[in-house]
Amino acid sequence: MTAPSPRPRSARQSDVARIAGVSQSAVSRVISGDAARIPAETRRRIHDAIAELGYVPNPVARNLRGARTRLLGVHTFEPLFPNAREGFYVEFLLGIEQRAEETGHDLVLFSSTGDGAGGRRIYRDETNRLRIADGSVLLGVSPDRAELARLWHEGYPFIHIGRRDVPGAPIPCVIPDYSGAAAGIVERLHGLGHRRLAYLRDSIDVEPYEDRRAGYADAVTRLGVVDRSPGFVSGTAGVPDEVVSALADGTCTAAVAESERVAAELRARLTDRGVRIPEDVSVAVLEDTSAADVGWDDLRIPRQEIGRIAVERLIDMVSDPAAPRESTYVACEAMPGETVAGVREDRR
Repeated sequence: MTAPSPRPRSARQSDVARIAGVSQSAVSRVISGDAARIPAETRRRIHDAIAELGYVPNPVARNLRGARTRLLGVHTFEPLFPNAREGFYVEFLLGIEQRAEETGHDLVLFSSTGDGAGGRRIYRDETNRLRIADGSVLLGVSPDRAELARLWHEGYPFIHIGRRDVPGAPIPCVIPDYSGAAAGIVERLHGLGHRRLAYLRDSIDVEPYEDRRAGYADAVTRLGVVDRSPGFVSGTAGVPDEVVSALADGTCTAAVAESERVAAELRARLTDRGVRIPEDVSVAVLEDTSAADVGWDDLRIPRQEIGRIAVERLIDMVSDPAAPRESTYVACEAMPGETVAGVREDRR
């Protein structure tokens, strides 16, 4: 019986260096993109040798040696496929992809680090699996803030899209300015004559909603607007009966809802009472409702821009590990729609 032929050995950097007639360090610098001081003719010989041998760099091995791979990770704490949260994350991903391509980086999507209970984790078997990439963009709501603290203390370069407060670890974030947008919506209502508002909370209690509430509260106080609704005073979630009644009888002339879901419930209940939006009362929503059937007055998050900024900040961290890792705020826009109008004369 004839013994099987041995498998051919994969080409190595040393082989490329031998054929090109250069040092292995020169080959490594060309492959890593750090070839500014290497003559053009030398770079050409190296590329010719790479093509002749079919050499493919091993990014994992390069990472273990401390070299940059020019791979950027995207880790998601929530499922992206087929269309998580009605495609909320898609625009972020488009911005991330665009800027990565423009800067000569490839992307690695980390989406299989499940914990067996529906959550997604960064560490498995005490190993940070993101280290295959030079740094990573994190998306979604982490089920374990201690993981984020550990990642920060290890010094691994990462940036989180959305504000996250992690005790003992001021992690860098790219933060949509929900507070400023919420204040802008209150200012618009005030400019149309509304002085008695109601605030409708969703049941979600994470930092982006805290920012909405803070912006709304600051604007209400600053402008002297009256709001005694349960959502504003006691933090009650949903659409309380007293708010529906106050809007129906003119005690309040406008409502600000944290989410399209809550706004839709309010609309249905007002319709049952014969109250029209915006003819009788105005309603604005503190999230992007562009996919909704109703043309709500709302706020818009520049998601592609945020994705691009996240990549730029991440590359800065990778390029200079000693640079400050600070958060960046990005303005959101208060968008006029079809659900806000001036106050009816008999309700002023």
